Amino acid sequence: MTIARSKLAVVVKGWPRLSETFIAQELVALEEAGHDLEIWSLRFPTDKKTHPLHERLRAPVRYLPEYLHQEPWRVVKGLLCNLGRKGFWTALGLWAKDLRRDFTRNRARRFGQACVLAAEMPNDTGALYAHFMHTPASVTRYAAAMRRLNWGVSAHAKDIWTSPEWEKREKLQASTAGATFLATCTGFGAEHLQGLADTPDRVELIYHGLDLARFPAPPDSRTETGVVRFLSVGRLVEKKGFDNLIEALALLPDSLDWHWDHIGGGGLGDQFKTRAEALRLTDRITWHGACDQPEVIEAMRRSDVFVLPSRIASDGDRDGLPNVLMEAASQKLCILSTPVSAIPEFITSGAQGILSDDAPEALAAAMSDLAQGPEKRRLLSEAAYDRLTSHFLMAPGIAQLDRRIATLHKG
Repeated sequence: MTIARSKLAVVVKGWPRLSETFIAQELVALEEAGHDLEIWSLRFPTDKKTHPLHERLRAPVRYLPEYLHQEPWRVVKGLLCNLGRKGFWTALGLWAKDLRRDFTRNRARRFGQACVLAAEMPNDTGALYAHFMHTPASVTRYAAAMRRLNWGVSAHAKDIWTSPEWEKREKLQASTAGATFLATCTGFGAEHLQGLADTPDRVELIYHGLDLARFPAPPDSRTETGVVRFLSVGRLVEKKGFDNLIEALALLPDSLDWHWDHIGGGGLGDQFKTRAEALRLTDRITWHGACDQPEVIEAMRRSDVFVLPSRIASDGDRDGLPNVLMEAASQKLCILSTPVSAIPEFITSGAQGILSDDAPEALAAAMSDLAQGPEKRRLLSEAAYDRLTSHFLMAPGIAQLDRRIATLHKG
């Protein structure tokens, strides 16, 4: 692999985050490949736990002013430091054009954070790389213009589908200080973004894949207890579809002995728990809250069916290819999901898992069928594991990304 000889400033929305193991996995792998990273986070952490992956990253982590009024002198110092740079006026022009179309405090905050980033990045920083195409990429674009450095970005799900088209287009055009490259983790997203780029090869499909070295070998068999254990891992937000899943649980036949475990935080937790209580499901549900990865894997090993009923939210937000599906496959846990976005790129319904309509009645029927078919679950989980190990391991994607990042560094 090519080893970068100058620092790479990596801009993320928040660090560390339990829900973004795919970012931590990638950065650890890049660091092990020889890249000299420095993490710049737009927000302070809110999770009380971390994954073991976070501890493996050696790169220093710096936090930009989350809100400009909290560190006004740092922002002013950043602004004054950049005034003498010719690139500052280029960045100011880009920002002013964006501000006319998005006259918000968030847009103002992006420019202030970019000033601090451009002022405080070490002199030997050779390029910038952002995770997420919306806010982190905006801060990165302005700062890169100020310092006259190349930048790249990795786009995922919400940032693609809820960002305005004009903004995505301009971040993919060389004439508007766009990214040198954009990596995205789904073919579905790549096709959409290639249509907005000035040249399609600016956008590359790079699957995150999974580093199986971080996971135990799947269990040889699953203990039959008479209780079918369903497991879901994901934030309690609209696009994950857990409200429909709760309704589906209430439709399961009385003869079925089941339990549902949920792992994850999210703003709709109280609403979902209230609904589950109204449906008299409380005794059959365990809400674990946010958990670290070892806890998630242990839950997968003792479960029978993994359920993720993803859907398109009312604001257009949707999943890409959730890494948690690959994690479930790594433990040979049977998967039930929906044909949303890039999920069918990993799972063909009836082959590596079941992709159901997200209506409660359809979910309940699929859950009941899988609950009563242990041999079917075994065959599907074996096929998903084979699919994972043959097409979705981490190393090929890291090699692709390593080559792309090498193009960012000048000289």
